[in-house]
Amino acid sequence: MRRLTPDPGETTVEQQLDGYRPWEQPVGERPFVATNFAVTVDGRATINGASGPIGSDADTEMLSRLRTRFDAVMIGAGTMRVEQYGRLASKQETRERRERIGLSPEPLMVLVSGRLDLPWDAPLFTAGGGRVLVFTNSEAEPPETATDLIVVRHEEVVDLPAALRQLRAEHGIRALLCEGGPHIHSQLWAEGLVDELFLTTAPRLTGAEAPRMLEGEALPTVAELELAWLLEQDGELFARYRRR
Repeated sequence: MRRLTPDPGETTVEQQLDGYRPWEQPVGERPFVATNFAVTVDGRATINGASGPIGSDADTEMLSRLRTRFDAVMIGAGTMRVEQYGRLASKQETRERRERIGLSPEPLMVLVSGRLDLPWDAPLFTAGGGRVLVFTNSEAEPPETATDLIVVRHEEVVDLPAALRQLRAEHGIRALLCEGGPHIHSQLWAEGLVDELFLTTAPRLTGAEAPRMLEGEALPTVAELELAWLLEQDGELFARYRRR
């Protein structure tokens, strides 16, 4: 892997994230928020309906190592239904690595599901280990799960700014990583709740009617970004942007 900017030279994902401590970057009453996304060169966020086929093994490593730097990981219900997440820190080595840098052994998994229509047979719920918190506006009751489950109910719709404040005040979440999908990403950016973006651009074209990184209404104002780093491996680009 090559670092193109700043300070061009050889690097690794581990080296790039060594010393990255987002939980030490206070942003008031909510957690520090970073989003992570992989897209094709034509800007598509899925291939055949899933995001997994877009990135390479290096992208998977970036994703897994980013998870070790945050108190919580957030996804929307659609992403959960398609990707069928499992336990975020299934390896003892991962949990020990998190503890060495001052984090809890496992990140809190945060789901946003208005109707509470989640794949309850997915490994995230059936394997046990870790914790899951669901924000919803549904009055439905979830089934019993092997994994510890907390349900937080909002009226009418899930209020993301309020949800982030709750995560900070009631659950001690200082830094949160959002992994999608496009609609929840768009909502976070529209509300001005994102501090950094990790973007993988894979050297692939689909030409299909797949969603883009942001879906829904246009942002109320253009989000201005500055490039913190740019890496390259086998034609795949890994960018880290800060919101100005």
